[in-house]
Amino acid sequence: AVVSTQSGHYGRGDFIRKLISCTANYLTQIMLWPGCSDVTGSFRLYKKEVLQDLISSCISKGYVFQMEMMVRAKQHGYKVNEVPITFVDRVYGESKISSKEIFGFWMGMLKLFATT
Repeated sequence: AVVSTQSGHYGRGDFIRKLISCTANYLTQIMLWPGCSDVTGSFRLYKKEVLQDLISSCISKGYVFQMEMMVRAKQHGYKVNEVPITFVDRVYGESKISSKEIFGFWMGMLKLFATT
């Protein structure tokens, strides 16, 4: 089984972060039906053999890797459980996501759509 986070509630945080996450999840749901509600969450637990199997079939790099892992888990018939979380506003630092990463995510999503 794969245990993934599920966006439950956002704090008061950054509007842009919320917009990017919601848009990415919405488009992924329409195009790829990944079997989970949040493909952008980064806290996940995998059984060792599941992780090895999924990594061997993934080709993506960057943020799109998280989405591809969920899409591949569904393809391979793995069960995905989700646990709701609350996003906490950043106290220190800034988001590391760049326009290059956003473009890479969209291109990766289109590539997965064309090949799955």
